[in-house]
Amino acid sequence: MEGTMLAVVFAGPGEPRLEQRPVPAVRAPDDVLLEVEGAGICGTDLHILEDPPGHPATRGVILGHEYVGRVMEAGSAVTDLRPGDRVVVAPNLACGFCTACLAGRPNQCAQFTTLGIYLDGGFARYNVAPRRALHLISPELPVEEAVFAELLSCIVGGTARTGLEPGEDVAILGAGPVGLLFALVLRGMGAGRIFVVDLVPRRLEAAARIGCEPVDARPGGAVAHIRERTGGRGVDVAVDAVGSLFDQAVDVAAVGGRVVLFGMNDRARPAIHQYDITRRELSVLGTYIGIHTFPKAIRMLERGVVRPSVLLSATMALAEAPQAFDLLRRGEAIKIMLRP
Repeated sequence: MEGTMLAVVFAGPGEPRLEQRPVPAVRAPDDVLLEVEGAGICGTDLHILEDPPGHPATRGVILGHEYVGRVMEAGSAVTDLRPGDRVVVAPNLACGFCTACLAGRPNQCAQFTTLGIYLDGGFARYNVAPRRALHLISPELPVEEAVFAELLSCIVGGTARTGLEPGEDVAILGAGPVGLLFALVLRGMGAGRIFVVDLVPRRLEAAARIGCEPVDARPGGAVAHIRERTGGRGVDVAVDAVGSLFDQAVDVAAVGGRVVLFGMNDRARPAIHQYDITRRELSVLGTYIGIHTFPKAIRMLERGVVRPSVLLSATMALAEAPQAFDLLRRGEAIKIMLRP
């Protein structure tokens, strides 16, 4: 094995940098050395690289928290993985001992850390991850599907919160990878009409391709359009996949509907008419990452319940990462996978 590898590093606000880094080594008993097969660029990566950053990260960290790889070597405490095993990585690492963890909410861990954000991640040829972060996945599943495991695990947590009944109508605000993957899963759960709202034509076209009703957010107002299409009643489930559209989600929800808040934007301060929530008896549900959802997401991928590769705009070499970030920022791609 070579001594160095190319990596995409968070060098500072607005600075994704390609650097040569030493190949990591197994040091702890539960360490596993992986050869990365593919890694997806997430919206969180783009937020980290904003100036000022829209999401915190460790300066100098190797980015990339959505990745699939093969086991190269394992520490002495790892007895159930062998070289060549294929795994996907659950990058959010909980301590297991804080109040939230002991209450069965590891997604709210007080000592949370994340591979690819605070610890070195998958935008490199090799990565070391703790055994508890790794989930076996079928070697037959195309990497274009497997690379969605992390994002899908989060969506599974969110769709469970919707309480969707077959035939219920849904509005998804935001047609990025999160919104479109919500649509794929909710369609599989038996949703009726699925309205997907966005400003970007490419994203609206993608929504139409997967069988949703695209709604341009600009002319006339998306809320009015959806209410007209539903005979004035609105939708049973409204999902804010962006993190700043709470007010629109409330406006489009039917009496007794559920508003699910998935997207995160710490700077957003939408004005909410609380009267509407009370008068129309709406349920407002936040959802964050998901709890033990990786096994279910993997089964869904392996069994073809969802095929998210339809959302993949391009596969690019790791050395092309800066160009890939630019394509995503300009709205010229929906999802891009990097391959070392």
